[in-house]
Amino acid sequence: MPSLLGDFSNTWPYYAAAAIGYLLGSIPFGLIVTRLAGFGDIRGIGSGNIGATNVLRTGRRDLTALTLLLDGGKGFAAAWFGSRFYGPDIGVLAGGGAFLGHLFPVWLKFKGGKGFATYLGVLLALAWPLCIAACLTWLFTAALTRYSSFSTLNAAIHAPVLALFFADQQIATLTGFMTVLIFVRHSANIRRLLKGEEPAIGKS
Repeated sequence: MPSLLGDFSNTWPYYAAAAIGYLLGSIPFGLIVTRLAGFGDIRGIGSGNIGATNVLRTGRRDLTALTLLLDGGKGFAAAWFGSRFYGPDIGVLAGGGAFLGHLFPVWLKFKGGKGFATYLGVLLALAWPLCIAACLTWLFTAALTRYSSFSTLNAAIHAPVLALFFADQQIATLTGFMTVLIFVRHSANIRRLLKGEEPAIGKS
């Protein structure tokens, strides 16, 4: 990937890809679908997060599934269109931008979701075998531990290593970058897991 510190006339497409990806990723679908369904501001429910896990606390599984689809879809769309029409470098930047947009949306004072659905969407677009491997890791861990957050963290920490087998170094680097942010956004969950206070799947 050309250095972003070079001549702007040559590097502006890379800035544009990251910016467009960010704007797409910053659309708070969890907030939008729950408001349209009459639940008001999802940030006043449960953990206050805008992601699918908190949407599930409304009791509406259909809204949860829709949020998962849309949050994953925006990561997929940014990375796939960028890669398909402008090459792998643009795809990586657009996908990374979408992931950052979901975590830190400008419209919500940079307080967004935890990012795993968008993370998977980006991986699906750039290296679908890697996405499948990450999903299987999540499912296996969840079946053993019954903790969604731990399953997410376990899948995320293995994904950069898996990327070396199922993708390339560039995608592995992006995956590692996203994994670090996944851990940052799950810091409260990590503290609860260490204290034995994290609710298991199916528990309030």
